Amino acid sequence: MAARWGEITVREVASAMGGKIVSGPPDTPLSGLSTDSRALDPGQAFLALKGERYDGHDFLSAAVKGGAAAVIVETPSTVPQVVSAENVAAISVRSTLEALGDLALWWRKQWQGRVIAITGSNGKSTTKEIAASILFLEANIKKSPGNYNNLIGLPLTILSLKGVHQAAVLEMGMNRPGEIGRLTQIADPHIGLITNIAQAHLEGLGNLQGVVEAKAELLETMSSHATAILNGDDERYAELAPRFSGRKITFGLGSMNEVRAENIRKVGDNAQAFDICLAEERIRVRVRLPGIHNVLNALGGAAIAYGLSLSNGSITRGLEQFVPLKGRFQVTRLNGDIRIIDDTYNANPSSLGAALNTVQELRSEKQGLIVGFGEMLELGSQAPQLHRDAGRLIAETGTRYLVALGEHGAQIVEGACEGGMDKAQTHLATSHGEMIDVLKAQVREHDIVFLKGSRRVFLDKVVDDMKDFLGINEESSDAV
Repeated sequence: MAARWGEITVREVASAMGGKIVSGPPDTPLSGLSTDSRALDPGQAFLALKGERYDGHDFLSAAVKGGAAAVIVETPSTVPQVVSAENVAAISVRSTLEALGDLALWWRKQWQGRVIAITGSNGKSTTKEIAASILFLEANIKKSPGNYNNLIGLPLTILSLKGVHQAAVLEMGMNRPGEIGRLTQIADPHIGLITNIAQAHLEGLGNLQGVVEAKAELLETMSSHATAILNGDDERYAELAPRFSGRKITFGLGSMNEVRAENIRKVGDNAQAFDICLAEERIRVRVRLPGIHNVLNALGGAAIAYGLSLSNGSITRGLEQFVPLKGRFQVTRLNGDIRIIDDTYNANPSSLGAALNTVQELRSEKQGLIVGFGEMLELGSQAPQLHRDAGRLIAETGTRYLVALGEHGAQIVEGACEGGMDKAQTHLATSHGEMIDVLKAQVREHDIVFLKGSRRVFLDKVVDDMKDFLGINEESSDAV
């Protein structure tokens, strides 16, 4: 590829961004780009992003002191006093966020590898990791780290691509219209996958149809020479499929899907085995993931490999070697034959329903169920009713005790009582510490303690404290 950090210059970066060099040497080579003055390496360009709670322009001096070779700004008036005494270039752009995307798009056009883009309401991170686990066996890949799935994280991932990389597995998230379309424009994927459509990010999208339209931006922006992979079981499939004119692969449990699962069986608390049917071929796999929703995530990863014509052996090995992500329905056996289920990475109404179904699959008659549930964020005006619905759903599982936390915790409790739970079986906590104290007081031998909430509710703190309190049963382990 022509673009290589250490060789490209201030002039080339400014041109790619549509920016103007307002001071400093234009032919200075740049070793990289950073949006964080604290993590910047000498020789990199510092891009001053503006956020809701910060403005990167306030950290220009820190970036220059840290060795920045160039700064990229929206307000050139902040530059002179910062760089005048240093040999630092300054590039002015209309919007640093748009400039970041434009630079990544320019970089992407010069890179010759395959790009896989994954979006959806639930399961996109797990599907991304599964796909990467499979592709890693046949290619040098780059995947989106952590939650680098937005208009900042995805461009930064693309800008880290090097000539040695043969494929990139990118996650795409959004909370308002237009974001998926812009991310797709930047990434120009060869394969685009939508895991499912569900009630999520309603605050920015309004309703479920808004979610459909936002996710469909992937299909509408991709090249017709690309391949779309869609969940054939999703009730919105018929609405999504016509949005793309190129090759389509479906995955799911239904017999009409090109990639489907059959003969599913549970293997301990944390794993399951099943057959994957790939057109006319069949392979037997095992994955360290419980629940039907994770079968679908595994099928999505397998469908990506199938679309890339990877070997069945790589699909099998990649699935078996996959290590689940923290906070995605991880079951841990504690002393007293107690199981704690950590599903604290995120929450929306659909993912709650899928998780509770899996809890019921794992649960025996002698096991009581205690639920610690944090609120679901970004649901907009529908949040109160959706939290009541969540409480009602929790009650329908036969939950013995519920502890709710968050701004909409009261609606969760109200819904649980409407669903048949006695008020004495519920508690509205005002802090993590209070939730922990109540859970400790309520837990009994053989119980299942299920914890779930949106990421910013930080219920992982509760999980860690309960594990410390009860102690992990080191003698029990599940075969995979």
